Amino acid sequence: MSASKKITLSILDTLLENTTYTFNFGEGIKDYNEGNKMSFFSYTISTGAEIDSLNLKGLIKDAIEMEPDDFISLQLYPIDSSFNDSAIYRKKPFYVTSTLDSTVFEFKNLKAGKYELIALKDFSNNYYFDQNVDQIGFLNTPITLPLDSIIELKIFKEKTIFSWADPFFINNHHIGHGYYGDYENQKFKLLSDVPKSFEYLITKNRETDTLNYWFKGIKTDSLKFEYPINDTIKTELVNFKNPIKDSLVINQMTIGSIDLTEKFKLSSNLPIISSDSSLVKIRKKDSTLVSSKISIDENYDRVEIDFKLIPNDTYNIQLLPNAIKDFWGNTHDTLNYRVSTKKIEDYGNIFIQLIYEESYEFILELLKDGKVVRSYNKPNEDSNYSFKLLDPGKYFLRLIKDKNNNDKWDTGNYLEKIQPEEVIYFPFELELRANWDLNESFNTTQNYLDLLKTQTSSDTLKETEDQ
Repeated sequence: MSASKKITLSILDTLLENTTYTFNFGEGIKDYNEGNKMSFFSYTISTGAEIDSLNLKGLIKDAIEMEPDDFISLQLYPIDSSFNDSAIYRKKPFYVTSTLDSTVFEFKNLKAGKYELIALKDFSNNYYFDQNVDQIGFLNTPITLPLDSIIELKIFKEKTIFSWADPFFINNHHIGHGYYGDYENQKFKLLSDVPKSFEYLITKNRETDTLNYWFKGIKTDSLKFEYPINDTIKTELVNFKNPIKDSLVINQMTIGSIDLTEKFKLSSNLPIISSDSSLVKIRKKDSTLVSSKISIDENYDRVEIDFKLIPNDTYNIQLLPNAIKDFWGNTHDTLNYRVSTKKIEDYGNIFIQLIYEESYEFILELLKDGKVVRSYNKPNEDSNYSFKLLDPGKYFLRLIKDKNNNDKWDTGNYLEKIQPEEVIYFPFELELRANWDLNESFNTTQNYLDLLKTQTSSDTLKETEDQ
C-alpha cells in the first residue's frame, strides 16, 4: 500500500435526508513516515441545510463496584412509532459514542427530539444488548433534547436467564448437572426406577456452574433425568463408563497464621455428612487442652473447627479417625495440623459513625482487595460500627440500600425498568496500620463525588451562512 494525502470513503448505504452524519476514525489515521496516529479524529457532514449541533454529556458509574470498566458504549435511539423496548436487542442505535478510558461521555451533533439512552459494556462489539453477557445502564424514562443537565447512568449486569446444560458422568456415584445463569435452587427430577436403598445428595461446585449429584445404594450403568426449561421438559440419559475409585481427601484451608476472629477450616473432595467434636484434640503451645466444636458447611464440602484463640499462641490440631465421615461412611486416618496467632499489636481497628436517614434496611460492608471482609446487615442503636482486629492494609467502605430487606445487593432489569439497589461508597481510602485505630464519620446523605452536575451539558447552535 502506497502513502497518500487523501482519504476516500465509499458510502454503500443510502443517506437519509436532512440528517447529520459524523464519521469517527478513532486512531485509524497515521502518517506514513513515523506512524504517528491522529487520535479520535472525526468528520461531520449533513444532507440538509444545517448541521445538527445539540450535544449531550454524562457520567458512567458502576452500580456496585467503585469504578466502571473502560470503553463503555453509549447508544441513542430516536423515539418514534417503530421504537419499543426490544429495539436494543435487535436494532442498532442511531447515535453511538464511548467513554474511551474515562467515565465521562459526550454526544455531539444531535438533532432535537426524544430519545432512549442506553449504556452498554458491549463485549461482542455488535451494538446489541446481549442479556447473558453485557452490562447495561438506562434511564427509567426517555430524554428530550435540548437538555441542560448532566446525565448519570449506573451500569450493571442483569441476572442471567437460567437454563440447564447437559448432565455428564463423573464417576459411578457422581454426576455433574451443569447450568447457565443464576442458580436459585431450580429443580430437576430423577426418572429412573431406583431401589429403596437409593440415596442422593446435591452440592454446588465452587469453581464452575455445576451441581454435584452424589448417590449410593444402587448398581446401574445409567440414570435418566428430567429438566424443566421454560414451558418445556428436557430428558437426558447419563451413561456410566470407566469408573475410578474415590477416597476421602481432607485439605487444610487455614494455613500458618489464623486471625483471632476466624475459625479453623478444612475442605473435602467428597461430601461430609457426619462429624464428632469429641474426636478433635487441640492443644496450645503449653500443652493445655482446648475445647472445640466442629461443624459442617451447608454445602457439605467444608468443616469449621471453632475454639477460643489467644493472641501470640500456637495450636496443634488433631483429628482422630471418625471425626469426619463422608456420605458413604468413609473416614480418614489421624490428621495433624498446626497454626499460630499474632499479637494484638499486629492488628488495627476501624470505628465508623454512620449517618443514615432512610427508612429501609442497609448493608454496611468493609472491603479489602475488592472482597468483603466484614459486614453489618442490621442497624446498631447508637449508629456506631466497629471493625476490630483487622490486618494492616487499605480498606474501602460501602453501604447498600437494601430496599427489599433480603440481606444482599439486588441488580436491575431493563425490560421491567427496575434500577439496581443504590450503593454509596465512603469517598476516601482507609489506610490502617498495625496497633492503630481509625475513627471516621460516614454521612450517606452527603453527595461527595458528583461534581460534574454543576456543569452545563448541551448547547443549541445554529449554523449561519458565514460558517
